[in-house]
Amino acid sequence: MRLVYSPTTRILTVLELLQSQASLSGTALSRRLEVDSRTIRRYIVRLQEMGIPVEAEHGPQGGYRLRRGFKLPPLMFTDGEAVALTLGLMAIRDLQLPVDNTSVVGALAKTERVMPEALLAQARALQEAITFHLERTPVATRPEFVTGLSLAVQQRRQVKLSYQAWRAEISERVFEPYGIIVLEGYWYTVGYCRLRQGLRTFRLDRVQALELSETEFSRPDDFDCLNYLIEGLIRGSGQDSVEVLIRAPRSVVESKLWCCQGFLEEVPEGVIYRRSAYHLEWVALFLMSLDVPIEVRQTPALRDLIRQKAQAALQMIGEA
Repeated sequence: MRLVYSPTTRILTVLELLQSQASLSGTALSRRLEVDSRTIRRYIVRLQEMGIPVEAEHGPQGGYRLRRGFKLPPLMFTDGEAVALTLGLMAIRDLQLPVDNTSVVGALAKTERVMPEALLAQARALQEAITFHLERTPVATRPEFVTGLSLAVQQRRQVKLSYQAWRAEISERVFEPYGIIVLEGYWYTVGYCRLRQGLRTFRLDRVQALELSETEFSRPDDFDCLNYLIEGLIRGSGQDSVEVLIRAPRSVVESKLWCCQGFLEEVPEGVIYRRSAYHLEWVALFLMSLDVPIEVRQTPALRDLIRQKAQAALQMIGEA
């Protein structure tokens, strides 16, 4: 019985054969693949279009061979994959995500080394032409904590944490991580804390030490880490509670607050916005940047902070 192969499979088979032998005639390839010589020529052209340097030698002893010194890398990328990989590595580097910069540079170099000429030119063009200017993580997060927690989440294993709370006290925790979330520039992990006997959220930049345990745990199937984190940040747990009146339609408010989750309540004067915050500094700067009328109702500390910043701004222009 004759087997039927797809054209793509046959093209890759031609490539494998050319890698294994110095040269193969069109007749030999036709016989191996059970196709005619015209089809073999189409396969060769397709390989050349992909950037593989297949050379044709004419004459009685001629055939096809890979350019001398060419070694096919273990990975091959399509145009789309090359773009995605290059942009992804560039974003990791420029956003200063918790990955060692040397690793990013090395990964870029390795991916470039395995790309054919056409894709290599495209990848280098992206790096030369594009500049990322995005908000970076406000605080540094150690890469080994991200990878360690990720492994614990995947394998359902407890971790031992040394954690510094926002009031500076340090405690030792046995923690069952359900997931890791990046929100508003900070890295969080959500899960079950054995010390507190309940669900807890920890900021990764406050983790002082982390050790992966051999003890396994069960994770609730329907638990949504992102929703739990957002609700916790909005409702607060001892942080400052923010309440402002924004004198604008709800649709306008939502468009301006898309990056800052909180409770919205429509009132005759506009929209009440509520949430909690670990630090009021960014809240003050954010509210002052909005081009709509705002009245700060809570907390007094936020009003004082905005007043200080307003006075500092007036001093800058000599009107204080």
